[in-house]
Amino acid sequence: MRLILLGPPGAGKGTQALRLVAKYGIVQLSTGDMLRAAAKAGTPIGRQAQEIMASGGLVPDNIVVGIVGQRIEQPDARKGFILDGFPRTVPQAAALDRILAQRGLALDVVIELRVDEDALVRRIESRIAEMKARGETLREDDSPEVLRNRLKAYRQQTAPLVAYYRQQGVLRTVNGMAPIPDVTAAIDKALPSEPLPGRRVQDAGGLKKNEELSHRGSGGAGR
Repeated sequence: MRLILLGPPGAGKGTQALRLVAKYGIVQLSTGDMLRAAAKAGTPIGRQAQEIMASGGLVPDNIVVGIVGQRIEQPDARKGFILDGFPRTVPQAAALDRILAQRGLALDVVIELRVDEDALVRRIESRIAEMKARGETLREDDSPEVLRNRLKAYRQQTAPLVAYYRQQGVLRTVNGMAPIPDVTAAIDKALPSEPLPGRRVQDAGGLKKNEELSHRGSGGAGR
């Protein structure tokens, strides 16, 4: 199963991703984690990403797309994966389509965790306060100012993905403000019981083709 969790920062994507990883035996591919690892390693790309993330900005597509393309080729991602934090823009989504098509793959579903932004700000500010009270170390991007920048960036650049994936027929929307067990149940209901027919085809010679992706331009990807 290959899926995307879509929603603004603090919507609960990480919590749900961990549960799905355990339930389905797939891997969570978090671009944030990968970029932070590069930043910690002190690589040139990592230092560049660190400066951008610390200010609440979005890392350039060429950096993120390259990381994702390499990651999904690793053996542990063959059974399936959850993309968390990618794609963030429609051009990134189109790049992901190309990456998957080259491997004869396609997304099974995109789950949108829809939340109320004002309530989300209060939720995250409360979480930050609790972490400080416990003496936990905060990341540089854990601050109300950075949060506001990230929410603005989400509205401007990432929210259009909802329409992009709705047009493809793979979008499912879940109320992210509901209690966690209810969100979990809604996601389980939205997931296909098995990979959708026609989304991954393999011929007798072992060459994989994706017939649906080749027809996305005609708008025939609905279910």
